[in-house]
Amino acid sequence: MKIGVACDHGGYTLKDVVSEVITKCGHEVVDLGTHTVDSVDYPDYARKATTLLNGGGCERIVLICGTGIGMSICANRVKGIRGALCHDAYTARMSRRHNDSNCLVLGGRVLGRDVAQDIVEVWLNTPFEGGRHQVRVNKIDEQ
Repeated sequence: MKIGVACDHGGYTLKDVVSEVITKCGHEVVDLGTHTVDSVDYPDYARKATTLLNGGGCERIVLICGTGIGMSICANRVKGIRGALCHDAYTARMSRRHNDSNCLVLGGRVLGRDVAQDIVEVWLNTPFEGGRHQVRVNKIDEQ
């Protein structure tokens, strides 16, 4: 599976951690930047990733900014994106099981390395349950 990864300067240090986990889990990383700690605008990177996902260039995306809030807002404004701002393995698991999230959002300044690794691994490996949850996802996608 191809996974797009994009961040702003606030998520830059966590991007490599996320990319390592994705690769370790047997997936391909599509690195969409940023590539330095210089200040950039997170909406630009959210747009790159959501466009890639909606265009079929990857199966899922991970967005990272300082808190995750800005990237989450940007992602969820785009039709077809179900972005989940996760702070632990449980929220990552439930975002996949019940919401079929195709976009994981992380806060680079609020998560430690080990917690972020756990979140990404769980999010990548948890399947969508479907069933009654599919009805709800369909309602989201109709909006």
